[in-house]
Amino acid sequence: MAGKKQFDMDKALDAAMTQFWRAGYADTSIDDLSRATGLNRSSIYSSLGDKDTLFLRCLDRYAARYGEKYDAALSCAASEPLAAVRAFFDVTLERIADPDLPDGCLIAQSAMAIPVLSPAVAAHAKEALGFQLMRLRAALKAGRLTDQDAEAFAVHVAAVNQSLAVMSRAGASPAQLLAVVDVTVNALSQTLRAHL
Repeated sequence: MAGKKQFDMDKALDAAMTQFWRAGYADTSIDDLSRATGLNRSSIYSSLGDKDTLFLRCLDRYAARYGEKYDAALSCAASEPLAAVRAFFDVTLERIADPDLPDGCLIAQSAMAIPVLSPAVAAHAKEALGFQLMRLRAALKAGRLTDQDAEAFAVHVAAVNQSLAVMSRAGASPAQLLAVVDVTVNALSQTLRAHL
């Protein structure tokens, strides 16, 4: 008896996420998604949604996957703020160094594409960046920084984190990326010493 062909939803979403991550939203077609997931166009629409819906699902999946890792990295911020920020950057550097993943960051890439995204998708990309900023702000406040310094460093660390993804796509070496991180961690160290 013939039945509907089954597929693994998690694998399909990961394949779609990787396709968007590799090529970007604007340069990913439904045909690209079909090739990446192994699903025909009608199966994509019926099971995963239209391109915008699927992209939002992929963006949420990406943000959740790495958000958990960033949260774990920052969990020691109250007692060890420098180690927490270093661990936060390590999440990004490890992702960048993983040969099985595309270069860069899906959220950074999406933010750069905001002018060509639909309003709903653009708002979602901004929201994903906002969550990262909120996560950093809370960790830095817990790490004995004043509200003003915590805000300034949260914005700075978020910006540096996104720039690491962009720089990796442009061919920066791991040593160059680590040097960028070191500058930020050293600046934070000086600010923390000033508060002691």
